[in-house]
Amino acid sequence: MEARGDLRSILPLIPVVLRGGALFWPPAAQEQLKALALGPDVSRVTSGDVLADALHDLRVALALSALPARAAEGYALFFDDLLSRAHARDWFSDVLPRLARLLLRLPALLEDHYAAATAALGLRLLASQDAGVVLLGQELAAALLACALFCLFPTAGRAEARLPAINFDTLFAALTYNNSRPSQEHKVRCLAHYFERVTASTPTGFVSFERKVLRCGSVSGGITYPDSDAWMKSSVPLCPFRVISSGLIEDEEQEALEVDFANKYLGGGALSRGCVQEEIRFMINPELIVGMLFMASMGDNEAIEIVGAERFSQYMGYGSSFRFVGDYLDTKPLDAMGRRKTRIVAIDALDCPTKLQYETNGLLREVNKAFCGFVDASKHQFCLKPFQDSNTMDNCSSVSSDHCIGISTGNWGCGAFGGNPEIKSMVQWIAASQARRPFVNYYTFEDASLKRLEEVIEWITRHGWTVGELWHMIVEYSSQTLKVGTREGFLTWLLPKDNADSSVDYMCE
Repeated sequence: MEARGDLRSILPLIPVVLRGGALFWPPAAQEQLKALALGPDVSRVTSGDVLADALHDLRVALALSALPARAAEGYALFFDDLLSRAHARDWFSDVLPRLARLLLRLPALLEDHYAAATAALGLRLLASQDAGVVLLGQELAAALLACALFCLFPTAGRAEARLPAINFDTLFAALTYNNSRPSQEHKVRCLAHYFERVTASTPTGFVSFERKVLRCGSVSGGITYPDSDAWMKSSVPLCPFRVISSGLIEDEEQEALEVDFANKYLGGGALSRGCVQEEIRFMINPELIVGMLFMASMGDNEAIEIVGAERFSQYMGYGSSFRFVGDYLDTKPLDAMGRRKTRIVAIDALDCPTKLQYETNGLLREVNKAFCGFVDASKHQFCLKPFQDSNTMDNCSSVSSDHCIGISTGNWGCGAFGGNPEIKSMVQWIAASQARRPFVNYYTFEDASLKRLEEVIEWITRHGWTVGELWHMIVEYSSQTLKVGTREGFLTWLLPKDNADSSVDYMCE
């Protein structure tokens, strides 16, 4: 196992054990999985209530604590009451045995993974400030998600390592709360549909998970955390910005990096009672959940980029109105690494920032968080002086066409997080432009405060502003807001006033 040093960091987080250089299920757990794999005639699992008992016994065999009573109620409720009898029968006769067989293969899948993966791509704990990539086959991802469904992952030490919960016990327990049941039921239906799909036809592609870090201080050959002065001096031109009033980020037709309005703990409330933008994305693209196993929470200078996660479900609604509405066939092409060309970047905004979002430190934190997510580390050689030379890489012709990938985003950090949509839209435009992205497609979700966004974008573009000039105006507006409490939104404040001197007239000369 010396060539597989990555395994040492992940072993405490997974339910298999290492003996004599090989991976195994503990014998008692293996025997129970074998029984489940043989179907209900052997396992006697023909209801959600009995399934909960089987999961409890599996956890005991792995020296884990008992399955929480409320979670057991949730499994029984879903499979015995919320699913139709015919659907439940299919689960117990076909899907559940196939999942057990997949789990029995987990040690071999991990062995194959470490045999094929380089040290730089192997499954391992990616702690805070530990930049790196994990590349997983979709079949291995499915086996890890089956572990989560069966609640088999150890929980000891996860909080200390700043890792989110990964087992599905809290997800099922939330079914028992009446005020969250409809949306929660449909979250579980999305995941059940995923397991039905992957057990019927094994996916063969790959998914990568990358922790991106903007280093503080001087770093040889890399991109560091810029200060406000650096942003002010940037002469990089602003990239094209398209305002889209309807539609969803995940339905983006152009090849783009799609923004996950994330919690600092990847997935946010996906496996509990949350049901907004990030949580919904994790339900329709369940392979995203795998990152919650090994990705520690993000610092202010970090982002997480996930490439290749397949979409399996159609949905409608948002929050309490969220509903699973059927199968989704993902037709995105594969890249050279076997990943679907779906690129998702998780960036967490300031939570309830109030005045902080107008202070320089708060603005700097947000623009650097977005910049960290948007910058492509693979082409950082073109950006060694990204705040000094706008000719370093002034368009996509400087690099291969694979890098001509824009940003698809929206009201990041607004809504429940309490951010200002007008400021956040500008901050993301600045970050995307500085990262040399070729475009921003911005979904407003019909936010009333952004009714002048298209007008402002056209005005700024017509006058050829740079990153530094727009940053200067955001800082100026924010300073005035803190000092005198201007009631005007940024977009209205920025545009020249009729028959009056404008604070930005000098920009138009």
